[in-house]
Amino acid sequence: MGKFLQLEPGAVRRLLVRSANWIGDAVMTTPALKAVRELFCNAEITILAKPLVAPLFEHSPRVDQVFIYDGEGRHRGISGKLRLAAELSKEGFDAALLFQNAFEAAFITAAARIPVRIGFNTDARGLLLTHPVKNPARFKQGHHADYYLGILRGLGFEVSNSGLELYVGDCDRRSARGILERKGLAGKRRLGISPGATFGPAKQWYPERYAELVDRLCVRDNWGAVILGGPGDLGTAEKIARAADTPVVNLCGSTSVGEAIALVEKCDLFVTNDSGLMHVAAALDVPLVAIFGSTNPVATGPLGEKSRVVQVKLPCNPCLKPECPYGHLDCMRRVTVDMVEAAVKSLCREAGL
Repeated sequence: MGKFLQLEPGAVRRLLVRSANWIGDAVMTTPALKAVRELFCNAEITILAKPLVAPLFEHSPRVDQVFIYDGEGRHRGISGKLRLAAELSKEGFDAALLFQNAFEAAFITAAARIPVRIGFNTDARGLLLTHPVKNPARFKQGHHADYYLGILRGLGFEVSNSGLELYVGDCDRRSARGILERKGLAGKRRLGISPGATFGPAKQWYPERYAELVDRLCVRDNWGAVILGGPGDLGTAEKIARAADTPVVNLCGSTSVGEAIALVEKCDLFVTNDSGLMHVAAALDVPLVAIFGSTNPVATGPLGEKSRVVQVKLPCNPCLKPECPYGHLDCMRRVTVDMVEAAVKSLCREAGL
């Protein structure tokens, strides 16, 4: 059953939850976060999150407040981590649950003297956790959303995966509507494109193929195309916009995370690499086609009935490498525009688009 059950969830008044650091990973923790809210129904739950992912939780009914971990500012370096620990210590948390697996997550909560510290026993941090959870191989064989739920299951709790969830703020929705109106997309069916991926080129389909797909869909079906992503995706987005014969609205790096989420929600269809915005679209139940190369859709694929994955299976994939170790990148090169278009057409028929 796990010694955590010696502490009744009802006895926890204030619970700190340490978020994952990347958008996709943070979205995949939402089924576990929902389960935490149901287990600790009487607790005040605070999520500790870096600025990139904090907007994912600002409107969630599963948390009561968001505490910012400013890793590039006031909490940078060892002195910053000790400052963060001191700030958390003042909050009087009874327990901390760590979705992030890094050593630093356990170090900060231990330095904050939070009496109960729960997480997977990874990264040599077992001695810093009061309730370390073993990380058996079966937790790594399924989807990452179930992996995070494994922390609770490893403690003896019976929890289920109820699906991804995201909550969009009214202010971000209004801002998204304004952006679409200014860009001339308010009255059109909207095709969202997310061509970036922070992992590396083995997760990135080719800009010229995205451009050809945009031309086929927008010319034939009168879609309006919008490219979404962060500042690091701007160069790829510009290549798509230049290569496409039809006008493409490039919003990479020009929106907040909250606005980007609201813009994804307003897309009628989303075509994406294995990226954070892919998981955002899945959580918002937006019909999407996801292109996979070196990564494994069993582990990180989009969850949802309106999701389709396009991947060419090869003996060498999923290798989980950011760059092709053989230099040919066949897992992406062999994904043709015809293949992705066929997946889009099939999805559109089923979704009535």
